[in-house]
Amino acid sequence: MFSSQKRLDNAYQHAKIISFDDDDKFILFSDCHRGDDSFADDFANNRNIYYHALKHYYTEGFQYIEIGDGDELWENRSFKAIFRAHKNVYLLLKSFYQVNRLHLIWGNHDMVYRDPNYVEKHLSTYFDPKTGKEIDLFKNITFHEAIILNHRKTKQNLFLTHGHQADWWNFVFWKWSRFLVRILWKPLNVMGIADPTSPAKNYKELIKIERRIKKWIIKKNDLLTIIGHTHRPRFPQPGDIPLFNDGSCVHPRCITGIEIENGSISLVKWQIDTTEDGVLQIVRILLEGPQKLSDYKSD
Repeated sequence: MFSSQKRLDNAYQHAKIISFDDDDKFILFSDCHRGDDSFADDFANNRNIYYHALKHYYTEGFQYIEIGDGDELWENRSFKAIFRAHKNVYLLLKSFYQVNRLHLIWGNHDMVYRDPNYVEKHLSTYFDPKTGKEIDLFKNITFHEAIILNHRKTKQNLFLTHGHQADWWNFVFWKWSRFLVRILWKPLNVMGIADPTSPAKNYKELIKIERRIKKWIIKKNDLLTIIGHTHRPRFPQPGDIPLFNDGSCVHPRCITGIEIENGSISLVKWQIDTTEDGVLQIVRILLEGPQKLSDYKSD
């Protein structure tokens, strides 16, 4: 059975390569866990924040990269129910896709998307009850285990993957995890009891996962790596092991992501704020950066 190091090696070797330069702009979100709008749908609390942020990035010409666990397909058996609950979000994602600015990575909660036949069957079209016809959604889309952003000028590589390759239980035995979540933890989640198998809720496991990925990064000559999975935002300083984490879109009352723009990287948060007049508004807050990508390039 492959070790976490070999699983990460395999993801790197088969990664989709996207060339970019300082004029290109990317927004990276992960761990949206879009659900069916039930009490167990953690995304529902932040969907308006997420939609507003994504609309901003679309208008500003950003490319969107989702680093896994976009859809919650452990708790939910059907994408159709998720689509119905968050149709406006998917139509906005479709807008990115139509202009070749949508790049998707599968995680453990949407690992079924590594099967092209599953993707074709469930994501290609959706039924429009008004017209009674099937409408194109993500026709011919491909999900990836990893993406490498390769800078045309500096030749620096940025490695993007969900990160569950370093989580033995949630990669190798993901079907067992899915079974436990559906049968046991989803009902308990509705009552407010957290799933202890999730690294986002298990600090010791979270640290182990990060340690394994850091070990792999060092072997790769300090390759700048961006993950999700643990839901814990990370923004290392130049000189530290370059393991970044964009956080998640299911934080209480906010979402976090990573922006790449003008050859720099930043960690941002979007949340609801109140003006002095008592008007609610959604605002972007810079948490870390911008820091030049070249500052993380190993010699």
